[in-house]
Amino acid sequence: MALIEFHLDARSGVPTYLQLVQQVRHGVQLGILRPGDQLPTVKEVVKSLTINPNTVLKAYGALESEGIAEGRRGQGTFVTSSAPSPLGDDVGKLRRSLRNWFGQARAAGLDDQAIEALLSEQRSSAERAA
Repeated sequence: MALIEFHLDARSGVPTYLQLVQQVRHGVQLGILRPGDQLPTVKEVVKSLTINPNTVLKAYGALESEGIAEGRRGQGTFVTSSAPSPLGDDVGKLRRSLRNWFGQARAAGLDDQAIEALLSEQRSSAERAA
């Protein structure tokens, strides 16, 4: 079983290969993926997302060039020991806080689209304030 399951957002405007790269980066940063963990094979990703194998190869190549992953001939692609360290305890606190916030949002009657809109609005507001 893979430790990461890729998802694509066709509406994001972000190229498919870059979405895969970003998901692996985030998995490493959050400590979900650790050095030595195997990424899904190209064949598995192609089958689950119905995308071109070259797209997956491009993503994995980008991860290799960043030092986040390494391909091992005949074995697959693995998170490297030189991958960036997880963010630590602060992430756990943020997760709990977000879980509570999502519970409150649901209790207030917000659906997925309303939650996404609210998050997007607040992210934009925070970026303008920074």
